[in-house]
Amino acid sequence: MRRSPTSPAFWRSPLRGPWFTSVLGVVLLGGITVLFVTGLLSYAAYNPGLSPVNDKTPDKGVLGFYLFAWPTHPVWLYRLTQGVHVTLGLTLIPVLLAKLWSVVPRLFALPPARSLAHALERVSLLLLVGGGLFEFVTGVLNVQLDYVFPGSFYPLHFYGAWVFFAAFLAHAVLKLPLALRNLRRLHEEDSELVSPEPAAPTVSRRGALWLVGGGSLLLFATSVGRGFDGPLRRTAVLAPHGGSEPGGGPGGFQINKTAAYAGIRAAETSEDAWRLVLTGRTGTVRLSRADLLRLPLHSSALPIACVEGWSTSDQWWRGVRLRDLAALVGYDDPPDVLVESLQRHGAFRHAALRANQTGDPRSLLALFVNGEDLTPDHGHPARIIVPAAPGVLNTKWVARMTFGDL
Repeated sequence: MRRSPTSPAFWRSPLRGPWFTSVLGVVLLGGITVLFVTGLLSYAAYNPGLSPVNDKTPDKGVLGFYLFAWPTHPVWLYRLTQGVHVTLGLTLIPVLLAKLWSVVPRLFALPPARSLAHALERVSLLLLVGGGLFEFVTGVLNVQLDYVFPGSFYPLHFYGAWVFFAAFLAHAVLKLPLALRNLRRLHEEDSELVSPEPAAPTVSRRGALWLVGGGSLLLFATSVGRGFDGPLRRTAVLAPHGGSEPGGGPGGFQINKTAAYAGIRAAETSEDAWRLVLTGRTGTVRLSRADLLRLPLHSSALPIACVEGWSTSDQWWRGVRLRDLAALVGYDDPPDVLVESLQRHGAFRHAALRANQTGDPRSLLALFVNGEDLTPDHGHPARIIVPAAPGVLNTKWVARMTFGDL
């Protein structure tokens, strides 16, 4: 007799049971909480309060309660938080899929609602499953630079995270006491997850957990290398910025956009053509690269870290402090600044920096890196480099800087 998925006997795997599901649930409880917190920190690092330039979710309302001026200390802060966010998200994929597989009979159980409380639980479960799949899929696509989803990644992932985590939190409150009891149980025959007609086992539940853990370890090992330079980066074979070295020499470290991709023409970045336009309290100043080289130059050892989770080790940058540029247009105390690029294609053709970022003595309009002129792909003739800032705020091919309240 052919059974439908609504029949408990349809699901015959002997692995399903409350102990197996509870182990996976406890792992996800810790992992997803860290993902949510580091995701909020990543969004805060963009300083979306600098509207409308940096704010990708202008209608966020009370969901923006946690926002604050992103600090510049320590310099590796964003490298750490975003690296954890992306690498942990990839590592948890096998755990999430195994957890969904373990509870799939409940999604088909009839009747769909036995009471109002049961109906609310089913709705929260749909939001949990749908939200989890949405967040992980959009996150993976963003890491792979495949923007095939409708709309912008930032608001989709931001609002999706709130829906998912709200459902996740409600589910955890309801199920955590039961999960902890299940972990201590030896007999599971009374659970609705246990098949009434189980098939012959081919692996134990602990063996299945080892399989899931092995899958997570494999994803970790093939993605974590994106956060390092040198041979370890070659282990990140599943990442668009892993598996190969970005080249040698002083400019041989990772980039996201080439000058060609950004639409930068050599003629407009030449010594004769390029000028930096500064605007502020006392008016406008135009500086050539030769003019900048006559100003006091300073050096900073800073990494670059991107929202996709990759980062570089510290590079040695040299250029003019942003606070000194602010002083040229009338500011003793550096204010917020709007930075505009020659870039024609792609997002963040302009970005804003907070006063604390502008005023940090390590924040530079860089002209050199690792002892050599910037290469075209690294932002020649000048680029921004700020400690602990997301890579997209370290604007390349800078054309104009407007100081003042934004």
